[in-house]
Amino acid sequence: MYAKLRPLYLAKILFEWTDETHYLTTTQLIRLLEDRYGISSHRQTIKADIDLLKRYGMDIQEVKSTQNRYNLVSRLFDVAELKLLIDAVESAKVIPADKGKKLVEKISCMAGSNGAASLRRNICCEGRIRTDNEKILLIIDAVNEAINDNKKISFQYFKYNVRKEKQLRHDGKNYIISPLHLVWNGDHYYIVGLRDENREIACFRIDRIAGCPQVLDADGYPAPDDFDLDQFVNTTFRMFSGDCEQVELICDNDVMDSIIDRFGDDITTYANDMTSFRAIVDVATSHIFYSWVFGFGGKVKIRGPQAVKDAYLDLLNKAITNIE
Repeated sequence: MYAKLRPLYLAKILFEWTDETHYLTTTQLIRLLEDRYGISSHRQTIKADIDLLKRYGMDIQEVKSTQNRYNLVSRLFDVAELKLLIDAVESAKVIPADKGKKLVEKISCMAGSNGAASLRRNICCEGRIRTDNEKILLIIDAVNEAINDNKKISFQYFKYNVRKEKQLRHDGKNYIISPLHLVWNGDHYYIVGLRDENREIACFRIDRIAGCPQVLDADGYPAPDDFDLDQFVNTTFRMFSGDCEQVELICDNDVMDSIIDRFGDDITTYANDMTSFRAIVDVATSHIFYSWVFGFGGKVKIRGPQAVKDAYLDLLNKAITNIE
Protein backbone atom coordinates (compact mmCIF):
# COMPACT_ATOMS: atom_id res chain seq x y z
CA MET A 1 0.00 0.00 0.00
CA TYR A 2 2.85 2.40 0.85
CA ALA A 3 4.32 1.91 -2.62
CA LYS A 4 1.06 3.17 -4.15
CA LEU A 5 0.90 6.19 -1.81
CA ARG A 6 4.58 7.12 -2.12
CA PRO A 7 4.26 9.13 -5.40
CA LEU A 8 1.34 11.09 -3.92
CA TYR A 9 3.26 12.04 -0.79
CA LEU A 10 6.31 12.84 -2.89
CA ALA A 11 4.19 15.23 -4.98
CA LYS A 12 2.88 16.80 -1.76
CA ILE A 13 6.42 17.36 -0.46
CA LEU A 14 7.57 18.93 -3.73
CA PHE A 15 4.48 21.17 -3.80
CA GLU A 16 4.94 22.34 -0.20
CA TRP A 17 8.72 22.67 0.02
CA THR A 18 10.09 23.54 -3.42
CA ASP A 19 9.65 26.26 -6.02
CA GLU A 20 11.69 27.94 -8.74
CA THR A 21 14.55 28.77 -6.36
CA HIS A 22 14.24 26.10 -3.65
CA TYR A 23 15.29 22.49 -4.21
CA LEU A 24 15.32 19.20 -2.32
CA THR A 25 18.01 16.57 -2.83
CA THR A 26 17.31 12.87 -3.18
CA THR A 27 18.56 12.32 0.37
CA GLN A 28 16.27 15.05 1.73
CA LEU A 29 13.27 13.57 -0.09
CA ILE A 30 14.01 10.11 1.34
CA ARG A 31 14.27 11.58 4.85
CA LEU A 32 11.05 13.61 4.56
CA LEU A 33 9.08 10.62 3.31
CA GLU A 34 10.34 8.57 6.26
CA ASP A 35 10.00 11.25 8.97
CA ARG A 36 6.65 12.70 7.96
CA TYR A 37 4.77 9.75 6.49
CA GLY A 38 6.66 6.63 7.64
CA ILE A 39 7.33 5.58 4.06
CA SER A 40 10.65 3.96 3.18
CA SER A 41 12.30 4.72 -0.17
CA HIS A 42 15.68 4.75 -1.89
CA ARG A 43 17.35 6.55 -4.77
CA GLN A 44 15.90 4.32 -7.48
CA THR A 45 12.32 4.60 -6.23
CA ILE A 46 12.62 8.40 -5.88
CA LYS A 47 13.86 8.62 -9.49
CA ALA A 48 11.06 6.34 -10.73
CA ASP A 49 8.38 8.24 -8.81
CA ILE A 50 9.65 11.60 -10.09
CA ASP A 51 9.49 10.30 -13.67
CA LEU A 52 5.93 9.09 -13.01
CA LEU A 53 4.88 12.52 -11.69
CA LYS A 54 6.45 14.24 -14.69
CA ARG A 55 4.49 11.97 -17.04
CA TYR A 56 1.38 12.86 -15.05
CA GLY A 57 2.02 16.51 -15.88
CA MET A 58 3.86 18.04 -12.92
CA ASP A 59 6.53 20.51 -14.03
CA ILE A 60 9.39 19.04 -12.00
CA GLN A 61 12.97 20.03 -12.74
CA GLU A 62 15.86 17.65 -12.11
CA VAL A 63 19.36 19.05 -11.56
CA LYS A 64 21.81 16.21 -11.91
CA SER A 65 24.94 16.09 -9.75
CA THR A 66 26.43 13.83 -7.08
CA GLN A 67 23.25 14.68 -5.15
CA ASN A 68 20.41 15.09 -7.64
CA ARG A 69 18.13 18.00 -6.77
CA TYR A 70 14.46 18.40 -7.63
CA ASN A 71 12.02 21.29 -7.57
CA LEU A 72 8.51 22.12 -8.74
CA VAL A 73 9.04 24.84 -11.33
CA SER A 74 5.52 26.05 -12.14
CA ARG A 75 2.15 26.13 -10.37
CA LEU A 76 -1.44 26.89 -11.28
CA PHE A 77 -0.99 30.41 -9.82
CA ASP A 78 2.27 32.31 -9.58
CA VAL A 79 3.12 34.46 -6.54
CA ALA A 80 2.01 37.74 -8.17
CA GLU A 81 -1.41 36.28 -8.99
CA LEU A 82 -1.81 34.94 -5.45
CA LYS A 83 -0.88 38.38 -4.07
CA LEU A 84 -3.72 39.90 -6.07
CA LEU A 85 -6.17 37.32 -4.70
CA ILE A 86 -5.02 37.93 -1.13
CA ASP A 87 -5.29 41.71 -1.53
CA ALA A 88 -8.82 41.30 -2.91
CA VAL A 89 -9.84 39.15 0.08
CA GLU A 90 -8.23 41.45 2.65
CA SER A 91 -9.84 44.53 1.10
CA ALA A 92 -13.35 43.06 0.75
CA LYS A 93 -15.79 44.54 3.26
CA VAL A 94 -18.30 41.82 2.47
CA ILE A 95 -16.08 39.07 3.94
CA PRO A 96 -16.11 38.83 7.76
CA ALA A 97 -12.66 39.22 9.35
CA ASP A 98 -12.32 35.63 10.56
CA LYS A 99 -13.45 34.21 7.21
CA GLY A 100 -10.99 36.52 5.46
CA LYS A 101 -8.08 35.23 7.53
CA LYS A 102 -8.97 31.62 6.74
CA LEU A 103 -9.24 32.39 3.02
CA VAL A 104 -5.84 34.11 3.06
CA GLU A 105 -4.31 31.08 4.74
CA LYS A 106 -5.78 28.78 2.08
CA ILE A 107 -4.57 30.98 -0.75
CA SER A 108 -1.08 31.21 0.78
CA CYS A 109 -0.82 27.40 0.89
CA MET A 110 -1.03 27.36 -2.89
CA ALA A 111 2.41 29.00 -3.04
CA GLY A 112 4.15 26.39 -0.88
CA SER A 113 5.93 27.07 2.40
CA ASN A 114 8.64 29.22 0.83
CA GLY A 115 6.33 31.24 -1.43
CA ALA A 116 3.88 31.89 1.40
CA ALA A 117 6.42 34.12 3.14
CA SER A 118 6.68 36.37 0.10
CA LEU A 119 2.90 36.83 0.04
CA ARG A 120 3.00 39.18 3.00
CA ARG A 121 1.79 42.50 1.66
CA ASN A 122 2.11 46.05 2.96
CA ILE A 123 -1.63 46.41 3.11
CA CYS A 124 -3.46 47.33 6.31
CA CYS A 125 -7.12 46.45 6.58
CA GLU A 126 -7.33 45.74 10.31
CA GLY A 127 -9.50 48.78 11.02
CA ARG A 128 -11.64 48.42 7.91
CA ILE A 129 -15.40 48.23 8.42
CA ARG A 130 -16.51 44.68 7.61
CA THR A 131 -19.82 42.88 7.62
CA ASP A 132 -20.77 40.94 10.74
CA ASN A 133 -22.95 38.51 8.78
CA GLU A 134 -21.15 35.22 9.50
CA LYS A 135 -23.41 33.31 7.09
CA ILE A 136 -22.20 35.26 4.06
CA LEU A 137 -20.54 32.27 2.35
CA LEU A 138 -23.58 30.06 2.94
CA ILE A 139 -25.80 32.76 1.46
CA ILE A 140 -23.62 33.10 -1.62
CA ASP A 141 -23.55 29.32 -2.05
CA ALA A 142 -27.35 29.06 -1.82
CA VAL A 143 -27.92 31.91 -4.29
CA ASN A 144 -25.38 30.48 -6.72
CA GLU A 145 -27.09 27.08 -6.52
CA ALA A 146 -30.48 28.68 -7.25
CA ILE A 147 -29.08 30.56 -10.26
CA ASN A 148 -27.49 27.40 -11.68
CA ASP A 149 -30.69 25.37 -11.15
CA ASN A 150 -33.02 28.21 -12.25
CA LYS A 151 -34.96 28.20 -8.97
CA LYS A 152 -36.63 30.99 -7.00
CA ILE A 153 -35.36 31.91 -3.54
CA SER A 154 -37.10 33.21 -0.44
CA PHE A 155 -35.45 35.29 2.28
CA GLN A 156 -35.88 38.02 4.85
CA TYR A 157 -34.06 41.32 4.43
CA PHE A 158 -33.05 43.76 7.15
CA LYS A 159 -31.97 47.34 7.72
CA TYR A 160 -30.61 49.14 10.80
CA ASN A 161 -32.89 51.36 12.86
CA VAL A 162 -31.85 54.47 14.79
CA ARG A 163 -30.76 52.30 17.73
CA LYS A 164 -28.39 50.41 15.39
CA GLU A 165 -30.54 47.30 15.71
CA LYS A 166 -31.35 45.00 12.81
CA GLN A 167 -34.93 45.49 11.72
CA LEU A 168 -36.64 43.31 9.12
CA ARG A 169 -37.96 45.07 6.05
CA HIS A 170 -41.24 44.27 4.31
CA ASP A 171 -42.94 43.86 7.72
CA GLY A 172 -40.87 40.73 8.24
CA LYS A 173 -42.43 39.00 5.23
CA ASN A 174 -40.18 37.04 2.94
CA TYR A 175 -39.01 38.41 -0.38
CA ILE A 176 -39.36 35.96 -3.24
CA ILE A 177 -37.19 36.58 -6.29
CA SER A 178 -35.82 34.80 -9.33
CA PRO A 179 -32.06 35.38 -8.97
CA LEU A 180 -30.27 36.14 -12.22
CA HIS A 181 -26.76 37.22 -11.24
CA LEU A 182 -24.40 37.76 -8.33
CA VAL A 183 -22.69 41.13 -8.76
CA TRP A 184 -19.75 42.67 -6.93
CA ASN A 185 -20.16 46.44 -6.95
CA GLY A 186 -18.73 49.19 -4.76
CA ASP A 187 -17.31 46.88 -2.05
CA HIS A 188 -20.56 44.95 -1.73
CA TYR A 189 -22.07 41.77 -3.17
CA TYR A 190 -25.57 42.00 -4.64
CA ILE A 191 -28.22 39.66 -6.00
CA VAL A 192 -29.76 40.97 -9.21
CA GLY A 193 -33.08 39.29 -9.87
CA LEU A 194 -36.78 39.59 -10.65
CA ARG A 195 -39.32 40.32 -7.92
CA ASP A 196 -41.97 37.62 -7.84
CA GLU A 197 -44.91 40.02 -7.54
CA ASN A 198 -44.18 42.21 -10.56
CA ARG A 199 -41.17 40.67 -12.37
CA GLU A 200 -39.27 43.94 -12.09
CA ILE A 201 -35.47 43.99 -11.78
CA ALA A 202 -34.34 44.46 -8.17
CA CYS A 203 -31.05 44.39 -6.23
CA PHE A 204 -30.42 43.07 -2.74
CA ARG A 205 -27.20 43.29 -0.74
CA ILE A 206 -25.97 39.85 0.23
CA ASP A 207 -24.82 40.94 3.71
CA ARG A 208 -28.27 42.37 4.50
CA ILE A 209 -30.01 39.01 4.03
CA ALA A 210 -31.18 37.59 7.35
CA GLY A 211 -30.21 33.93 7.53
CA CYS A 212 -29.63 31.61 4.61
CA PRO A 213 -32.11 31.94 1.71
CA GLN A 214 -34.45 29.04 1.03
CA VAL A 215 -34.14 27.61 -2.46
CA LEU A 216 -37.71 26.95 -3.61
CA ASP A 217 -38.97 24.21 -5.90
CA ALA A 218 -40.56 26.73 -8.27
CA ASP A 219 -38.62 27.56 -11.42
CA GLY A 220 -37.35 31.11 -11.71
CA TYR A 221 -38.56 33.64 -14.25
CA PRO A 222 -36.22 34.32 -17.18
CA ALA A 223 -34.54 37.69 -17.59
CA PRO A 224 -36.27 40.15 -19.93
CA ASP A 225 -35.05 39.86 -23.51
CA ASP A 226 -33.67 43.39 -23.45
CA PHE A 227 -31.87 43.05 -20.09
CA ASP A 228 -28.13 43.69 -20.31
CA LEU A 229 -26.27 43.12 -17.04
CA ASP A 230 -23.22 45.19 -18.01
CA GLN A 231 -25.40 48.12 -19.03
CA PHE A 232 -27.44 47.79 -15.83
CA VAL A 233 -24.34 47.84 -13.60
CA ASN A 234 -22.70 50.67 -15.53
CA THR A 235 -25.77 52.90 -15.40
CA THR A 236 -26.61 52.43 -11.71
CA PHE A 237 -24.77 54.03 -8.80
CA ARG A 238 -24.16 51.68 -5.87
CA MET A 239 -26.88 49.46 -7.38
CA PHE A 240 -29.63 52.04 -6.68
CA SER A 241 -32.00 51.64 -9.59
CA GLY A 242 -33.94 54.50 -11.15
CA ASP A 243 -35.19 55.70 -14.50
CA CYS A 244 -32.39 55.16 -17.00
CA GLU A 245 -31.85 58.29 -19.04
CA GLN A 246 -29.26 59.74 -21.37
CA VAL A 247 -27.70 62.69 -19.57
CA GLU A 248 -25.32 65.32 -20.91
CA LEU A 249 -22.65 66.50 -18.49
CA ILE A 250 -20.28 69.47 -18.70
CA CYS A 251 -17.01 68.45 -17.08
CA ASP A 252 -13.76 70.25 -16.31
CA ASN A 253 -10.86 68.74 -18.26
CA ASP A 254 -9.09 67.55 -15.11
CA VAL A 255 -11.92 65.13 -14.19
CA MET A 256 -11.63 63.00 -17.35
CA ASP A 257 -9.97 60.20 -15.34
CA SER A 258 -12.95 60.05 -12.99
CA ILE A 259 -15.47 60.07 -15.85
CA ILE A 260 -13.67 57.17 -17.57
CA ASP A 261 -13.33 55.29 -14.28
CA ARG A 262 -17.09 55.52 -13.79
CA PHE A 263 -18.46 55.11 -17.33
CA GLY A 264 -15.63 53.47 -19.30
CA ASP A 265 -13.45 54.80 -22.10
CA ASP A 266 -16.08 54.17 -24.80
CA ILE A 267 -18.44 56.95 -23.68
CA THR A 268 -19.16 59.77 -26.10
CA THR A 269 -17.30 62.99 -25.34
CA TYR A 270 -16.95 66.32 -27.17
CA ALA A 271 -14.86 69.39 -26.57
CA ASN A 272 -16.91 72.12 -24.91
CA ASP A 273 -14.35 74.90 -24.61
CA MET A 274 -10.65 75.19 -23.74
CA THR A 275 -11.22 74.11 -20.13
CA SER A 276 -14.10 71.64 -20.29
CA PHE A 277 -15.70 68.82 -22.27
CA ARG A 278 -19.18 67.37 -22.75
CA ALA A 279 -19.93 63.75 -21.85
CA ILE A 280 -23.03 61.83 -22.95
CA VAL A 281 -23.81 59.09 -20.43
CA ASP A 282 -26.62 56.65 -19.72
CA VAL A 283 -27.42 56.65 -16.01
CA ALA A 284 -30.12 55.68 -13.53
CA THR A 285 -31.06 59.12 -12.21
CA SER A 286 -31.32 58.34 -8.51
CA HIS A 287 -30.23 60.51 -5.57
CA ILE A 288 -26.97 58.53 -5.59
CA PHE A 289 -26.18 59.85 -9.08
CA TYR A 290 -26.94 63.41 -7.98
CA SER A 291 -24.70 63.07 -4.92
CA TRP A 292 -21.93 61.82 -7.22
CA VAL A 293 -22.27 64.95 -9.37
CA PHE A 294 -22.29 67.18 -6.29
CA GLY A 295 -19.12 65.52 -4.98
CA PHE A 296 -17.07 67.14 -7.74
CA GLY A 297 -17.66 70.56 -6.24
CA GLY A 298 -18.88 72.19 -9.45
CA LYS A 299 -16.42 70.50 -11.81
CA VAL A 300 -19.25 68.33 -13.18
CA LYS A 301 -22.51 70.00 -14.20
CA ILE A 302 -25.75 68.60 -15.62
CA ARG A 303 -26.59 70.22 -18.95
CA GLY A 304 -29.69 68.21 -19.74
CA PRO A 305 -32.33 66.98 -20.07
CA GLN A 306 -34.22 69.67 -18.19
CA ALA A 307 -36.19 67.19 -16.06
CA VAL A 308 -32.92 65.77 -14.69
CA LYS A 309 -31.61 69.29 -13.97
CA ASP A 310 -34.86 70.13 -12.17
CA ALA A 311 -34.68 66.98 -10.06
CA TYR A 312 -31.07 67.80 -9.11
CA LEU A 313 -31.99 71.39 -8.17
CA ASP A 314 -34.94 70.14 -6.13
CA LEU A 315 -32.62 67.80 -4.20
CA LEU A 316 -30.16 70.66 -3.57
CA ASN A 317 -32.94 72.95 -2.32
CA LYS A 318 -34.17 70.26 0.07
CA ALA A 319 -30.65 69.84 1.39
CA ILE A 320 -30.31 73.61 1.93
CA THR A 321 -33.61 73.86 3.80
CA ASN A 322 -32.57 70.98 6.05
CA ILE A 323 -29.46 72.81 7.26
CA GLU A 324 -29.95 73.82 10.88
